[in-house]
Amino acid sequence: MAIKLKTKVALGGIFLFALLITVAAISFFYFNKVSNDAKAIVQDNYESLNYARDMLKELDGYTDAVADFNAFEKNLSLQEDNITEPGEKEMTQSLRNHFNLLKEKKVLDSLSSPVRKDLSGIMQVNLQAIDKKNQAAQDAAQKAKTIITICVTICFLLGFTFLFNFPSLVASPVAKLTEGIKAIANKNYKERIHLNRKDEFGDLANAFNTMAERLDEYEHSNLSKILFEKQRAEAVINSLKDASIGIDNKGVVLFVNQQALQLLSLKEQEIIGLSQDEVKKRNDLFRFLISEQTSTPFKIVVEGKENFFTKEIIELTQGNQKAGSVIVLKNITPFKELDVAKTNFIATVSHELKTPLASSDFSLKLLEDERVGTLTAEQKELVQNLKEDNKRLLRILSELLDMSQVESGKIQLNIATVQPWGLVGKALASVQNAARQKNITIQKQIQEDLPSIKADADKTTWVLNNFLTNAIRYSPENSEIIISVQKQDNNIIFAVQDFGKGIDPQYKDKIFDRYFKVPGNKEGTGLGLAICKEFIEAQGGAISLDSAYGKGSKFSFYIPVFQKNKSPR
Repeated sequence: MAIKLKTKVALGGIFLFALLITVAAISFFYFNKVSNDAKAIVQDNYESLNYARDMLKELDGYTDAVADFNAFEKNLSLQEDNITEPGEKEMTQSLRNHFNLLKEKKVLDSLSSPVRKDLSGIMQVNLQAIDKKNQAAQDAAQKAKTIITICVTICFLLGFTFLFNFPSLVASPVAKLTEGIKAIANKNYKERIHLNRKDEFGDLANAFNTMAERLDEYEHSNLSKILFEKQRAEAVINSLKDASIGIDNKGVVLFVNQQALQLLSLKEQEIIGLSQDEVKKRNDLFRFLISEQTSTPFKIVVEGKENFFTKEIIELTQGNQKAGSVIVLKNITPFKELDVAKTNFIATVSHELKTPLASSDFSLKLLEDERVGTLTAEQKELVQNLKEDNKRLLRILSELLDMSQVESGKIQLNIATVQPWGLVGKALASVQNAARQKNITIQKQIQEDLPSIKADADKTTWVLNNFLTNAIRYSPENSEIIISVQKQDNNIIFAVQDFGKGIDPQYKDKIFDRYFKVPGNKEGTGLGLAICKEFIEAQGGAISLDSAYGKGSKFSFYIPVFQKNKSPR
């Protein structure tokens, strides 16, 4: 019959308890025996000695005149009841006879000597008995000590052997089970545990082996399915028209479709399964895709043809943790080509329209000349309306031409050394009439001793003029505008501040976008500030807005003091 682990542990405890009981029982037996021997010595021999001593003491106190034998008689009776040693009885009987004779004749001198002799014999017998019993007690104690020591040693060896071997009964199978569990955790489903035991550990080992066998079967039965799903996923990825690169949260490249491999000029074995840091060292385009965080379209030359792409990063999550990311490159070459065609068309149409508009403007000026003829009031009003319409059309065409330059990347910069205050003067001269009509005062706050800058004077003046025109347009009458120029670090900062209605903060980030107009504003084309931004950034500067709704706006830009000449974009 198989003994369960619980029973084995209980039997081990009983065994240890039995050893303890055995040692205690042997020790108690011998300690009790030694105690009884000592007690017998006191009871048997020391009492006889006390009786004999008391009788000698009484005998020494007797005289011929006074002799009270009651105390002697009492001790003698007690001695007669405590005869324990061989020969003691005869000596006690002799003492009784001599005492009776002494008590009868009351002759102390002649009869006390036999009594004393009898008492001395009794004491001598008991002293010899005490010495003999004491030696026997010491021998018994030594024997008990030896036996107890042997028993304790045997029990200690048995207990130590048990304690040394018994834990392995539990620890050994636990260690084997731990190793097996670790192997299963590492997907080694062929691991088995062999325990030739009929207890709970044996049952556990059998259950473990059954589990490992089932897992092994499951692993192999699903392997083909997993491979099929993998091939299907790869087919789906390769069928994507957009180049796609998958990277896990540890930076390892999981997949790259054929479109992406073609752009990277790599083979699958040169990128899939490798760390992105390793691939970045060998491929410049991959390094750009990983390092540059931009949504601006970029150009890639494929088979000698320029192609334009935008990058999109899709973050993959599993639960609340990041599982990886997918880089998707969208080919926008057809749209770019359409955009270029649109830009060229706008530039051509704008340029062609400026000639007849200029001619009509000249004709209108001739009509206003009284040498040609006098116009009625109604005719003058019509001519003035036509002139305003011509100016608006020319302004729109100019902005479209500038925007066509921006979109085509062909901004022509005429970089030269210019004085900041000179740029301000030119811009102010062109807006004085408009400011005078609304009785607006323009204050100048120009820092002294400003250094010269390298800039395109015309385009920079155009930007300042645009700022001033907008400020005058949206400022109330009889107000003021502040134009300031100051040096900060290595930059010259130009700013135009008005105190009009300001711009709602929700439109602050969109104000420099192309064709954007603040809702409710019907004037303008929405291109002026976008062109300003492109002109300033082309010169290495930056443009910004600081506005509070109801308190006015402050448009500013900076240009570096020292700037390298830029080639046309």
